[in-house]
This record gives sequence, structure tokens and C-alpha cells, in this order.
Amino acid sequence: MNGPSLLKCICDETRFEILDLLQKDNELCVNDFVDKLKKDQPLVSHHLKTLKNCGIVKSRDEGKKAMYAISNPQLSTLISNVTKTSKKIPNLCTNTKCC
Repeated sequence: MNGPSLLKCICDETRFEILDLLQKDNELCVNDFVDKLKKDQPLVSHHLKTLKNCGIVKSRDEGKKAMYAISNPQLSTLISNVTKTSKKIPNLCTNTKCC
């Protein structure tokens, strides 16, 4: 995967929120995401599937539920750095035309 492809996979707000939660909590199931994000389960599952297809998250079965985690520690660092940087630049991309 090249840089633009990676950014395209994570640029959706819900996908980024999922990754942000995972870099903090390490491993979560769909219900955890639904509770924390206050979003519908089908939407969360769709975004998790997209992230998994891109190779950004991995899953493992635990009984009847799937547990999701970021597939590579460097991705977790990237998400953390983007979050930190965005907080340091409060006016970054407040204009909807820039994104």
C-alpha cells in the first residue's frame, strides 16, 4: 500500500474514530465501538470491514464475537501523531473547502 492509499482508507471520520479508539484501547469488539461512538452497528461493521480489507486492522475470534486491533504498531503511532498534531493546530481545515 502506498501513502495516498493508506490516507484514503483512514480519512473517513468514522474510520479515524475507530482507529483512535483502538490505539488507546488496543482491542475492541463491534459492540464496544457502537457504545463508544454512539453509531449504528451496521455502520460500524461496514467501516471495520473496510479497514480490515485495507489491512489496517486485524481481527480474532473470541467466542461469538470478533475482537479488532490495529494490525501494525506504526499505524497506531501514526494515528496518535495525527491526533496530537490536530490538537496543536486548532484552525487546521476548519474550512470545508480544504478537505
